[in-house]
This record gives sequence, structure tokens and C-alpha cells, in this order.
Amino acid sequence: MDLGIAGRWALVCGASKGLGLGCARALAGEGANVAIVARGADALEAAAMELRALPGAGQVVAVAADITTAAGRAAALAACPQVDILVTNAGGPPPGDFRDWDRERWLAALDANMLTPIELIRATVDAMAARGFGRVVNITSSSVKAPIDILGLSNGARSGLTGFVAGVARTHLARNVTINNLLPGAFDTDRLRGTLQASAQRQQQPLDEVAARRRAGIPAGRFGTPDEFGAACAFLCSAHAGYITGQNLLLDGGAYPGTF
Repeated sequence: MDLGIAGRWALVCGASKGLGLGCARALAGEGANVAIVARGADALEAAAMELRALPGAGQVVAVAADITTAAGRAAALAACPQVDILVTNAGGPPPGDFRDWDRERWLAALDANMLTPIELIRATVDAMAARGFGRVVNITSSSVKAPIDILGLSNGARSGLTGFVAGVARTHLARNVTINNLLPGAFDTDRLRGTLQASAQRQQQPLDEVAARRRAGIPAGRFGTPDEFGAACAFLCSAHAGYITGQNLLLDGGAYPGTF
């Protein structure tokens, strides 16, 4: 299927590795021009070289910046002639015990996982509407539907973003602008490995055993891959997804047992 986004400009945050890179890879593979943003310059440049080598890829621009700062957002936005597709993504807050988190930790989590996506949406959505096309995909977390006890900072900040999107996602739909959230479950990324390591330390058990139990709780019997996550993102960004907005798409291998 041709997703109809060749030549569009996509801004993908947190795209030097993991799920962000998976999304950038899928969009570049569809012929979109991609501006990728991350803090680590070396990993980011390696990701950019990989994307440029993809058959049919458009332009690839790498911006080493902290997207949670005003200066970082300005640099990212300036790298795109226009933003037709926005994929927001930031590293999740560290796991831990809520008793140990002070006000500064909470504000940092809100800045990264709630307020930064809102600022990027605010900076791009009206221009998308004026051009008659726009796709916003926020990478959040399955913890929005099924909170994880040691990820309280993430649970709170990402749920705040979810509430915001529910209110704003329909305001520009008549101008072909959609805003949706992708909720990853357990994907094989550095983030998952860090969470599993924290659980292993807390439980004083071997990491392999903790990981095996996590996999056993997933009906798919495995962790997800960044490429299959990216494929879902690319469809939501496509010309065929204009009737989908304000949705929270859960990608978790069937781990969430609920009906709603």
C-alpha cells in the first residue's frame, strides 16, 4: 500500500534509537523527508546515515538538541521547511518509588512527557490546518491504560497528555489534521531493558528470570520490535488515516486484558 506521504516533511523526536527510530525508518521508507531529533549527537548521526541509505528515502536532517527545552524545540522546528507529520517522543522518567520523588522530579517528567508534546502541537497544528494536511502521533505508554507501579512519573505525565489530546484532537479534523496516541507495551528497547533491570534489582532476582516472566505474560509470547511499531505509526501518518483522530492505539502483544 502506498501511504501517500512521499515528499511530506516529518519531524520525529527521540529518533536516534528505539521506537522513535522505528517510526523514522518507516516514514523515510515511504519517501517522506524526515528531520530526526535526539540529544546524543553520535547515535543520532548513525541513525541519520541508516535512514539515508533506505531505498526511496527523502531528505534526512539530524538535529542534536534537547526537545524538552524551548531552544531545542526551536532548532527542531527550524530544520523543517514545514511540518506535515509530527511524532512526539521523549525518554520516559526513571522508575522508582513515588516516596522518593520530589517536586523537581515531577516537573521534569511533566516537561518531557506532557508539556513538550503540547508545545510542539501548538507550534505546528494551525499551519497543518491551513495547508489541509497534518498528522500528529504521540508516543505515550501502555501505562496510560494499565499503570505500572514503579513508573508513577510516567503514568501521571502521560495520562495528562492523553487528556489534553482528547480535548484538542477534533478541532482541526475538518481540515484533515489528526492527532492520535500510540501506546507501546513491552518493546525490545533500551527503555524496557532499564525497567527490567530495575525490577530485577528490586526483587533481588536474576534479570533473565524477570524478563522471562514478563514475556510469559504477553499472549504474543515475545517483546515487540521497533519496526512493527514504526509501521503502525506510519499508517496513522498516512493519507489513508484521515478518519482516525483522538484515539489511543495500544500495541502490547495482547497483554492488556480489558475490553475497553
